[in-house]
Amino acid sequence: MKQNPHTVPHVTAVLLAAGGGRRLGGRPKALLSQHGRPLVEHAVRALREGGCDPAVRVVLGAAASEVRDRADLSGCLLLENADWEQGMGSSLRTALGALDGTKTDAALVLLVDQPGIGAAAVSRVRRACHSPASLAAASYGGRRGHPVLLGAGHWPGILRDAAGDKGARAYLEAHAALLTLVECGDVADPGDIDTPADLGRLTP
Repeated sequence: MKQNPHTVPHVTAVLLAAGGGRRLGGRPKALLSQHGRPLVEHAVRALREGGCDPAVRVVLGAAASEVRDRADLSGCLLLENADWEQGMGSSLRTALGALDGTKTDAALVLLVDQPGIGAAAVSRVRRACHSPASLAAASYGGRRGHPVLLGAGHWPGILRDAAGDKGARAYLEAHAALLTLVECGDVADPGDIDTPADLGRLTP
């Protein structure tokens, strides 16, 4: 894909929000409360305010119908992953498969269960996109985290490798020499909501 050097790359936001919260007693992560609203709304806002295309691709799975009913996801494109129980890899495949053939230069991927990652981190990683060959990730004290920016030129390889809960991890590790790490530890907290002990990360 050729790109005019004077144009701004088109980055589509992908929010993986299909998790069922097995270790949270089966509470879907998208519906956890942050500032009195479902956590999925908070993540969508961070992606939009961080400079991504407002038409965020939100991958739903567990309690998908309830998420649609309770969360305001106006302007988002909702994708349903029927195989969400297989793990994050299946949700990433759902999202990238839906983007295949579009004019998107890159997908910026965020996980719904990281409330400490806001627009500032999204914006930094978003700016690391220069072409469909770009590959970048937020870094926290030198350790790779989310959000992750996946240039369209990498999607075929990522789709081959994405499985279980690893998502794009195997591909990023195999292509570490091409990966730009963007330090975000000063503007974001990468802690996720995985167990009841983590619920304290949420703001009522």
